[in-house]
Amino acid sequence: MGKIRTEGVGEVQEFVDIADYAVGLSRMMNGRVVASERPGHSILEGSFFQQDMFRTGTNTTVVPNPLGVVAVLSAFNFPVAVYGWNLALSLAAGNATLWKPSPSTSLCAIAVTKIVAGVLERNGVPGAVAGLVTGGKDVGVGIVESKHVDMVSFTGSEAVGRQVGSTVQSRFGKVLLELGGNNAAVVMPDADLDMVVPSVFFGAIGTAGQRCTSTRRLYLHSSIVQAFLSRLESLYQSVRPGDPLDPATLLGPLHTRAAVDIYHNAVERLQKTGAEILTGGAAYRELPAPLNGGNFVMPTIAIPQAVDVKDPVWSTETFAPVLCVGVFDEIEQAIEWNNGVPQGLSSSLWTRDIRNVGKWIGPAGSDAGIVNVNVGTSGAEIGAAFGGNKSTGWGRESGGDAWKQYVRWSACTLNFSDAAPLAQGVQFSNPA
Repeated sequence: MGKIRTEGVGEVQEFVDIADYAVGLSRMMNGRVVASERPGHSILEGSFFQQDMFRTGTNTTVVPNPLGVVAVLSAFNFPVAVYGWNLALSLAAGNATLWKPSPSTSLCAIAVTKIVAGVLERNGVPGAVAGLVTGGKDVGVGIVESKHVDMVSFTGSEAVGRQVGSTVQSRFGKVLLELGGNNAAVVMPDADLDMVVPSVFFGAIGTAGQRCTSTRRLYLHSSIVQAFLSRLESLYQSVRPGDPLDPATLLGPLHTRAAVDIYHNAVERLQKTGAEILTGGAAYRELPAPLNGGNFVMPTIAIPQAVDVKDPVWSTETFAPVLCVGVFDEIEQAIEWNNGVPQGLSSSLWTRDIRNVGKWIGPAGSDAGIVNVNVGTSGAEIGAAFGGNKSTGWGRESGGDAWKQYVRWSACTLNFSDAAPLAQGVQFSNPA
């Protein structure tokens, strides 16, 4: 897809990190014990019935109750990491995993699958436990509709995600959806611009704006607009596209020609509504070979005439490096704008005032699945659960309690007494 080298290496590291995390997690997939109202009883909750999954010689793998088969349908922009998030937790929970990558990243998927199979087989586990199937829409539809697939983890567009969710739920399967993000950064007047500006710069143009966590909306306090934008514009204008394998390159191409068209349509829509294009707004032309003719576009900063979160300028996710800027005076207004769009993946507040932090993370604060403070919208770590709210989908991947989605969760009331009383004091016996 043209991801720059440092981001590609980071993505591989993310797979390594989640695998390491899952090894430790495999010893901590705990449930809980709940007090029972009945004497001599306890209530156990969790995936607690452990069993031997594989036995080879003296090696035994003990796992929770698995779901069965977990299918992972991943997108082009993170062709390694997202599968890793799912695979590591799925295997730790004892499931078989079937991967269908984006058709445009099949070679990457084949390479990863061969590596994973080798590791599994060296440890006495069949490589087919982490299976792979490549193909287009018809293959994906077959997986989603199959009753042999117990859970589907889908990463992609909101439109396709709605179809996937509806289909899987119609057969009472489990589904995890990671869909679009239209992420906002809110910058208060007390923020440290030396921290914020580089973070917004990376958030908006990293992976050429093709991350679900990319910063697409920037809300600046009115007192810092000029100072902030002059510094950000300077960084934007210093960027040039280059060979993604060159360590000096920060900007790679968009994924396809269709993505370039989406970029142009977004810029045209901004211009028609009277937005000021501070920088960018066009594709690069006459680049040196072999870049010439590639899908390279200029990172764009646009200042619409007003903030209207119902307007497609603000409410639509553009999977390209286009950043829209709005100006506010009170944090409550910025939070309202942050929450006013259909998506709810990542959000970021920059401030030194603990009172602002309380408003941001509280019940009337950001409604996103990721609510950061003095950290950008992009660049999640594997230790935290990753996922969004509203039309971004549901479910969580990676850290936190995400593993619970990959196991069969049960409640067990355990009677270790000599009597069998009913709950709620119900008396149900034959009359004398």
